[in-house]
Amino acid sequence: MFDFSIVTNWIHALLTSVMSEGWAVFIECVVIGVCLILMYALLAIILIYMERKVCAFFQCRLGPMRVGPYGSVQVVADVFKMLTKEIISLKHSDRFLYELAPFMVILASMLTFACIPINKGMAVLDFNVGVFFLLAASSIGVIGILLAGWGSNNKFSLIGAMRSGAQVISYELSVGISILTMVVFMGTMQFSEIVEGQAAGWNLFRGHIPALIAFVIYLIAGNAECNRGPFDLPEAESELTAGYHTEYSGMHFGFFYLAEFLNLFIVASVAATVFLGGWMPLHIGGLDGFNTVMDYIPGFVWFFGKAFFVVFLLMWIKWTFPRLRIDQILTLEWKYLVPISLVNLLLMTLMVVFGWHF
Repeated sequence: MFDFSIVTNWIHALLTSVMSEGWAVFIECVVIGVCLILMYALLAIILIYMERKVCAFFQCRLGPMRVGPYGSVQVVADVFKMLTKEIISLKHSDRFLYELAPFMVILASMLTFACIPINKGMAVLDFNVGVFFLLAASSIGVIGILLAGWGSNNKFSLIGAMRSGAQVISYELSVGISILTMVVFMGTMQFSEIVEGQAAGWNLFRGHIPALIAFVIYLIAGNAECNRGPFDLPEAESELTAGYHTEYSGMHFGFFYLAEFLNLFIVASVAATVFLGGWMPLHIGGLDGFNTVMDYIPGFVWFFGKAFFVVFLLMWIKWTFPRLRIDQILTLEWKYLVPISLVNLLLMTLMVVFGWHF
C-alpha cells in the first residue's frame, strides 16, 4: 500500500529548501485548504447526481436525462443557477445570526471532512484523539441550524430548528456510543491506527455480533443526524415549507444544501473507516493469490468504493421508509437505540477483556 506521506514529506523538504519554515507551512496550509474545497464541491456534485438517479430508480423513473449524457451536466447547470440567484435580506430578521448560520454549518462539515483518512498518509488532521475531535466538530453544525431558525424570525423556521436540535443532539449519543464501541475494540482513537489495525480483517467481521450491532445502530443514527429521510422532520415540506432554511435563498441556501450531502458522505466515510477497513483491501485467509491482486488496487479506490456503498445504503433507507413523527423519532432513540448501544458497549468491553474476538 503506497504511503502518500513520502510525497508530502518531499514537498515539505523542497519548500523549506527555498524558503523559511513558517512560509512553507503557510503555503502548505493554503494548498491543502484549496484541495479540500475542490474535493468538497466535486463530491457534492457527484452525490446530488447520485441522489437523483437512485431516487428515480426506486420510483421507476429515469431521473435527469436532458442536460448532458444521462443528465450528468444537470447538477453543474443547477450550481450556476444557484450562484446567480439573488440573496434576499429579511427586514425583521436578526441580521448577524441569519448571515452567520450557513457558514457555521459549512465550518462543521469542513472540519469533520478534514479528519477522514482517504489513503495512507493522506489524512489532513490525524490526531491521537481524532475520534473525539470529529465528534466535537460535527456538533457545531446543529448550532448553525438553531441560529438559522432563530435568526430568520419565521415560525416555520423556528419549529424546524427546534426539531433539528432535539433530533441531532439526541442521535449524537447513539453515534458516539457506536464509535466508542469500536474504539474499545481497537484500543485507539486515532483514525490512521484504526485503519491500520484492520490489515488482517475488517472490524465488521472481526468484532463479531457487537460490531454488527454497532454498525446497524450507527447507520440509523447517522442518517438521523444528517436530517435525511425517514428522519427529515426538520425539513418537512408538507408542514414547515422547508424547515429551518425556509427564508434562505441563493448560495446561503446552497450552503445548507451542500452541507446536507457532505454530511451524508462524512457519515458514510466514518462507517467505512471504522467498520469496513478504510483504505485497507479485502483479504481472505488462505487465498494468497486473491489477496495479492487486491493489494494492487490503490487505497483511495477502496476507501471511496466503501464510502459510496454506504451512501447507497443510506439513500436506499431514505427512499424506502415513510417519514416518522417527531415523537416516534425521539422514542426510537431514547427507548431503543441508547439502551441497546450501552449494552452493546458493555458486551464489547467484556469481549476485549476476555479476548473473545479474532
